[in-house]
Amino acid sequence: MPESSRFQLPPVPAVLLAIISVQGGAAIAKGLFPVVGAAGTASLRIGLSALMLLVAVRPRLGQLRAAQWRAVVPYGLALGAMNFLFYCALARVPLGLGVTLEFVGPLVVALAGSRRWLDVLWAVLAGAGIALIAPWGGHGIDVVGMLFALAAGGCWAVYIVLGSRVAEVLPGNEAVAVGVLFATLAVLPFGLAAGQLVHLTPRLLGLGAALALLSSALPFTLEMQALKRLPTRTFSILMSLEPAAAALCGWLFLREQLTPSQWLAVMLVMAASAGATLTARRAQAAVGGE
Repeated sequence: MPESSRFQLPPVPAVLLAIISVQGGAAIAKGLFPVVGAAGTASLRIGLSALMLLVAVRPRLGQLRAAQWRAVVPYGLALGAMNFLFYCALARVPLGLGVTLEFVGPLVVALAGSRRWLDVLWAVLAGAGIALIAPWGGHGIDVVGMLFALAAGGCWAVYIVLGSRVAEVLPGNEAVAVGVLFATLAVLPFGLAAGQLVHLTPRLLGLGAALALLSSALPFTLEMQALKRLPTRTFSILMSLEPAAAALCGWLFLREQLTPSQWLAVMLVMAASAGATLTARRAQAAVGGE
């Protein structure tokens, strides 16, 4: 057994720990909102993540070709917009519901262009989940927060599409490091304009570093380890657990209580995400076997 393998988690626990790490980081982020605001928190997370990744990866910025810049710049801007809008949503809605609504973005990507009847079922399940969350009659979830979360999901969909293009021209670690740098450039002006970063203290900066580590550096490392040893379908289905993990972290760390109908919405979107992933992979396998 190679020496390095002793320090690697088995792939399934690695994915589960990555999910818990991301949602634990989101809980820390919500704790920073009262002091530095959503824009300031997003700037802290992405900016410190960029510093960590630049030091760890050391991308060769001066050697990137024009085609690589054209691919990685919009990828980074989409990443920044996704994080900024998601934090704007979390300032208004519970963590579990914010993640559930954001998950609509990758679900749309999975279902796009499909003509299979089973995928209609997944779309209906996701739609039912959103309908259960929607503030009918003016009661329930904050409508602006809901729109922010759905917009973050739209950016997530764009990020997925652009990410596949970046992967064709730039190695994964380098693509993420350079992408996060441009994400910082996209978000930092909003954080500075909000004026709340002036309230930063050494303690808050430490929490920001923990947020960057939990939300970006650690889960990225764990996911990369798992992807080397797990089928992509299995990995994607495990990632469908994120809305439930977010709801549980919101309950444990933030005392956010969801109603039974909201828990049902979380389960419906999770089922739609896992189902869409499963049928998409089967369809790809069938095409490959023809």
